[in-house]
Amino acid sequence: MHELSICQALLDQVERIAAEHGASGVERILLRVGPLAGVEGSLLRHAYPLAAAGTIAENAELVIETAPVRVACSDCGAETEATPNRLLCGDCGSYKTRLVSGDELLLANLELTIPD
Repeated sequence: MHELSICQALLDQVERIAAEHGASGVERILLRVGPLAGVEGSLLRHAYPLAAAGTIAENAELVIETAPVRVACSDCGAETEATPNRLLCGDCGSYKTRLVSGDELLLANLELTIPD
């Protein structure tokens, strides 16, 4: 399961950040996942408890936020939202676009417990 290895890599990053801040626990993890990232949010949710067992983030809430697909148009210069299977400019309809967002898998926020 691809998502399990992603959770393990995520938890490595979370543990490093928690250690840098002297945290005693992790309360909440916010991930931003684009529809073009090649990751299934529901599978991440199922894999997370297995990967987190025995870590500082074992009891953390995993929140997965979907990032929009956005493209920049080479013809008209607009930046608009698009659908994952139709990366056309929302203003002029051009197919000459560059993906701006929608393929990310980003650790957006961590809520840590920091002892006094």
